[in-house]
Amino acid sequence: MFGSGRHTRVGIEDETVTINDAPTYEGRTHEGRSIEGRLFNSRMIQALFDDANPETVDNWAYPDTDTWDPERNVGEFLAAMPEWYAHGLRAVTINLQCGSPEGYSSDQPWIVSAYRPDGSLKPDWLGRLRRVLDRADRLGMVVILGLFYFGQDDVLEDETAVTNAVDNAIEWLLDEGYTNVVIEVANECDIHYDHDVIDVGRVAELIERVRTIERDGFSYPVGTSFSGGTVPPDDVVAASDVVLLHGNGVDDPARIREMVAEVRDRPSYEPLPIVFNEDDHFGFGSVSNLDAAIESGASWGYFDPGHNDYWHGYQSLPVRWDSNTARKKAFFGYLAGVTGPEDGSPSS
Repeated sequence: MFGSGRHTRVGIEDETVTINDAPTYEGRTHEGRSIEGRLFNSRMIQALFDDANPETVDNWAYPDTDTWDPERNVGEFLAAMPEWYAHGLRAVTINLQCGSPEGYSSDQPWIVSAYRPDGSLKPDWLGRLRRVLDRADRLGMVVILGLFYFGQDDVLEDETAVTNAVDNAIEWLLDEGYTNVVIEVANECDIHYDHDVIDVGRVAELIERVRTIERDGFSYPVGTSFSGGTVPPDDVVAASDVVLLHGNGVDDPARIREMVAEVRDRPSYEPLPIVFNEDDHFGFGSVSNLDAAIESGASWGYFDPGHNDYWHGYQSLPVRWDSNTARKKAFFGYLAGVTGPEDGSPSS
């Protein structure tokens, strides 16, 4: 069987996410609602980050060393992963073009990409990716791996380079035998991308492309995300194995429930997992976006941008990957209560 040497295999059965053929959080409930088969996750988008622009790279310097260090960044990410798992987290979202290192940005002059202009892959990025995927595999975690990020796709010289990038990334994952990966083709494909094939009107083509690349009958579950509060159109739902939603910008938890209902009302919808993998709303409790997702039968993902407050969020660089703030502690503490105690301990 493909990936037989790996420890963690993600699967999808209707609306249920499985790990090693068993539903996640098997048999567990939260306030009377089943959470079996959910995929609680966090946007940890900067795990692989490095900036090739000499004019901006110093912006991300660690305050204690006055220099940026991509190896320190990924090393501290790896060190924090067991704590996340122990609190019930079962997936992290990362991206081969990362995300804005300022949390939110109007301009992105930095150069952050695993791809060369022709769509070939940079070995140093693959080295960091391998370390993250290997640690996740040993822990029993899923990696939601994004291929493209708006503001960085312009490093690819043309549409052929874009499709080369897709093919090269997926073939590399298959060559390595990873079975713990879900593909997010593009982060928020309805925000302007330089290449039409990544944009909302044609992104279903790339979703289908990922689905057709297989090894011994195995292919990666795939979808794409849209901006906060937006529900994917019918062609994207039809092409996807998992529906990825974003809750950032959604101030009323009722809208979270509406979004899930709208997905299920799409003519093409057949039972699929509905996974929020980005939401920057907190205040966890009965009126939170997280709880609204649970009530609706969806999974939810924490997004702590930091808003240019270095060391504090999970997106503004440099990142402290441990739970060093009240907000992070509140999320992981609440998640541990939702998911319940874990029997046994993960490998490290």
